[in-house]
Amino acid sequence: MATTTLTPHQRAVRSSVALKVLMAITGLIMVGFLLMHMYGNLKVFLGADAFNHYAHWLKGEILYPLVPEGWFIWIFRAFMLAAIVGHVYAAAVLTKRSLDARSSKYVHGHNHQETYAARTMRWGGVILLTGLIFHLLQFTAHVVRTGFSAGDEPFDMVHASFSQWWLVLAYAVWVLVVCLHVRHGVWSALTTLGANTSPKARGFLNGLAWVIAVTLFVGFMIMPVAVLLGWV
Repeated sequence: MATTTLTPHQRAVRSSVALKVLMAITGLIMVGFLLMHMYGNLKVFLGADAFNHYAHWLKGEILYPLVPEGWFIWIFRAFMLAAIVGHVYAAAVLTKRSLDARSSKYVHGHNHQETYAARTMRWGGVILLTGLIFHLLQFTAHVVRTGFSAGDEPFDMVHASFSQWWLVLAYAVWVLVVCLHVRHGVWSALTTLGANTSPKARGFLNGLAWVIAVTLFVGFMIMPVAVLLGWV
C-alpha cells in the first residue's frame, strides 16, 4: 500500500488547523466558565449569607464522595489552567506563523480587515491575561488586598473592593476588553469548528456572539456597580 509523504507546507497547514481547533475548543471552554462565574457573582444580590455559602460550597463538597472533600476546586483549576495554557500556546504559535507569512514575498494580497481583527485579538488577549492574573492575586490568593483582610468573608472582600470607584472603572475596562475578545472569539471558534456554513448561519453566529458578549458585560458589571452605589 502506497504511503503519502506530506510536504513541509502540508504539514504546517495541518498543524495550523489543529492549533486553530485547539484554540476554538479551549476558547469555548473559557466562555462557558465566564458564564458560570457571572451567574455566581449575581448571588451577591441574595445577601451576604447566600454569597458566602456559594463561595464556600465551591471549595467544599462538590462531587463528594466521588472525590475527597475540597478536591473539586483544585481539579477544576487544573482543568482551566490547562485550557488557558493550550489557548495561549495555540495563539502564540499561530501569531508567529502569521507574522512570518506576512513578511514573505508570497503574501502581498493579505486581508487588512483580518489583520486588524487578529491584531486586536492578540492585544486583547494580553490585556485579558494580565487582568486575570491580577484578579486571581486579589480574590483567590489574597496577595493584592484592595481594602480587605486575608481572613475576610468573600462578600466582605467583594464589598470592600468595589466600594472604590477607581477599581470599578478598571474592572469595567477589563471586562469590556474580555467581552470584545469573546465576541470575536465565539464567532471565530464556531467558524473553525464548521458552523459557518451559509450566509444565514453566519448571521446567526454573529448575533449569538454579540448576545453572549453583551450578556457577560452586563452580568459582570451589575454587581460592582451595585456595590459602588450602595444597592447591596
